Amino acid sequence: MDAVAVVSEGAVRGASASGIACFRGIPFAAAPEGPLRFRPPAPAAGWDGVRDATAFGTAPPQVSPAPGAAAAWRAGDGLDCLTVNVWTPDLGGAGLPVMVWIYGGGFKHGSAGRPDFDATQLAAAGVVVVTFNYRFGFEGFGHLAGVPDNRGLRDQIAALEWVQRNIGAFGGDPAEVTVFGQSAGAASAALLLASPAARGLFRRAIAQSVPDAFLPAAQAERVTTVLAAEAGVPATWEGFAALPPEAILRVQDTPLQGPQAGFSAFGPVIDGELVTGPPWEVIRRGAGSEVELICGFTHDEARWYTAAMDADALPLPAVADSLRLPVSVVADYRSAHPDSTDAELVTVLLSDALFRMPTTRVAEAHARAGGRTWLYDLTWPSPRLGAGHILDVPLVFGNATSPLATRFLGTPPPADFLTLSENMRAAWTSFARDGDPGWPRFDLTNRTTRLWDLPATDVPYPLERSRRIWEGVERGR
Repeated sequence: MDAVAVVSEGAVRGASASGIACFRGIPFAAAPEGPLRFRPPAPAAGWDGVRDATAFGTAPPQVSPAPGAAAAWRAGDGLDCLTVNVWTPDLGGAGLPVMVWIYGGGFKHGSAGRPDFDATQLAAAGVVVVTFNYRFGFEGFGHLAGVPDNRGLRDQIAALEWVQRNIGAFGGDPAEVTVFGQSAGAASAALLLASPAARGLFRRAIAQSVPDAFLPAAQAERVTTVLAAEAGVPATWEGFAALPPEAILRVQDTPLQGPQAGFSAFGPVIDGELVTGPPWEVIRRGAGSEVELICGFTHDEARWYTAAMDADALPLPAVADSLRLPVSVVADYRSAHPDSTDAELVTVLLSDALFRMPTTRVAEAHARAGGRTWLYDLTWPSPRLGAGHILDVPLVFGNATSPLATRFLGTPPPADFLTLSENMRAAWTSFARDGDPGWPRFDLTNRTTRLWDLPATDVPYPLERSRRIWEGVERGR
């Protein structure tokens, strides 16, 4: 059944089924092409009549994340990717809480049109859900002299501004917006929370697995220099703007060497303007303390990466060295986990370094600044990858048969997954509704942490041994 809403650029026609109206592919900014390429987002043009909004917009330029995986973008798809999607349970209503999703993907992959992010089940809990595309890779985070950095973050701010202007047309309350994101999306949520440029655009945030993925300006400049040389163009706006997106994608991994291979050369740039430091440093100084915040991680984060690797190819000392950690850390981890093999310790160390400790730092900084903070550790072991990175996404969206869910669960999904998903969705939507996810707040005295399993339990911070090791690392730097 058709559903029509009127936004600031014109009328849009979506589709309604099972009590949820869904609108897809609505522009929130102009296509970043031609003179707008590698520039901050510009306003979208309006239109006459009623625009069809039943299909997702074009994904941002990217390559397939793995051999044989379906490509979200192909050469010829173009750059007109800055669109939003809205699910609402009450199109004619008003005052509903709003949840705005920021996808992950290592600042290298992603699309709001993935079936993993279908928000039908979340919206059925009585919230309006918004997903959107933002630029990543060089298009969104490449450094070019004379051009503002962090265009992907600026896209996110533009999408949140669109929500403020238009969410009332879908029954949502612009004063009750919760930003939630995973991995790169969690880093984005934390940075937006800390940025004056996003102040007032959302009231609450949920940061699921915050990575340590922030680039000093000098490193971003080096990446540009390497890519320009590989592509045979000057390291200027004119040089890169003359290249089609697929030409940049072909060389985007050139700066990655050795242990970094497979990760991303791109991420938010510490530009001194929009991003003034890692979020935990900025939040510790009081930025964003007025925003209510849930932080959390999956217990076995690195299983997503290490499960398919040969354990003998990842010796613990070499992994520690690739992370530029002192040699003493290897002994510290072995002492803290005497019953674990070195292969198991690689997963623990990488989980800490990549996500668990950065997320903990954000929670600690927010609590120290006086913010209302909650922390969780997702410990439920999926059948295939344990509590690995990204497990929280199908749980929160409730999509048990999506590609991500199937990778963790197989088919059919276990009943435990469905029960835990209901519990987590209830907590997330309760937080969006009234700022209470249903477990005690995290503070620096009690450090209460929710363990998401069946049943859920609330315990003192469960990674104290790792936290002390990393405190020692930080003191030594």
